[in-house]
Amino acid sequence: MLLYLADYLSQFHSGFNVVQYLTLRAIFGVLTALIISFVVGPVMIRRLSFHQIGQMVRDDGPQSHLSKAGTPTMGGALLLVAVVVSTLLWSDLSNRYVWVLMLVTLMFGAIGFIDDYKKIALKDSVGLPARYKYLWQSIAGFGAACFLYATASLPAETQLIIPFVKDIVVDLGFVGFVVLSYFVIVGSSNAVNLTDGLDGLAIMPTVLVSGALGVFVYISGHASFSNYLMVPFLPGVGEAVVFCGAMVGAGLGFLWFNAYPAQVFMGDVGALALGAALGLLAVIVRQELVLLIMGGVFVVETVSVILQVASFKLTGRRIFRMAPLHHHYELKGWPEPRIIVRFWIITVILVLIGLASLKIR
Repeated sequence: MLLYLADYLSQFHSGFNVVQYLTLRAIFGVLTALIISFVVGPVMIRRLSFHQIGQMVRDDGPQSHLSKAGTPTMGGALLLVAVVVSTLLWSDLSNRYVWVLMLVTLMFGAIGFIDDYKKIALKDSVGLPARYKYLWQSIAGFGAACFLYATASLPAETQLIIPFVKDIVVDLGFVGFVVLSYFVIVGSSNAVNLTDGLDGLAIMPTVLVSGALGVFVYISGHASFSNYLMVPFLPGVGEAVVFCGAMVGAGLGFLWFNAYPAQVFMGDVGALALGAALGLLAVIVRQELVLLIMGGVFVVETVSVILQVASFKLTGRRIFRMAPLHHHYELKGWPEPRIIVRFWIITVILVLIGLASLKIR
């Protein structure tokens, strides 16, 4: 939006041309989302507390969580406001990637909002039934995948890139592309949701991974950089770096209130939306396998749940004391801040490995 205003004003003063630079708009996107979070956050927390939109805690979980009962939740709405407003202000609104990112993020956020609202405001322990939740997630995921395939103009936009290998790409075709994209978007959404169980545990890895994906986005959309690093050039994709910046700024702003001990939780409205956004970004820049590496914490948390359920159904025994994995370490006696920070450190390492794939080919 401000891009068009700056373009108009540039005829009166050439200094406004600086807004055309993607890097500057990405930085402004970070700062704008951060400021929105700082301004709106306290107001939203007070409103959530006033309406008693508080966290419910399982009786069979770690005893340390009982003190968190009643902490305002559904704070993920703050993330959505900051990301969307910042993106609308600083991105090129004629870019298809910008719109598909915002729409998918809002759709998954809406699914999470309904689930949170039913469980917390309406005191419905089931919330949105799983079959309906996955139905709407599937519709959003398949819809985004079909849109990206239908609007692709280059073979590279639908090929699978193998990290650390420069000469091997896999032509997926329509079915392969849509199925892979669906699993990445929906899987990432639910993986972040499963990880969101401790104060700040999910949001910092989300910030780190979205920032790293922003690097891939910028390079993939820059002809010279992509050629130098042997990354497929994807025209127009660079504009999504503003969205990545908005996610980083919104995430850091939310962490201000979500850091231990948390003043607010993001709830499904935030976790499902952010996870879907990460998955979609990876699909757009054809870095699904790199996301698997950088989001290793999300992957391990999800796998721990799958293994726990499978083991109990097949053998009647549990592999972990409790799943997802962070609860296992809580029940082993690890303090919550230690688990959180160690998972953050692991994410930093994994993100660096993922970024190394840009050069090691």
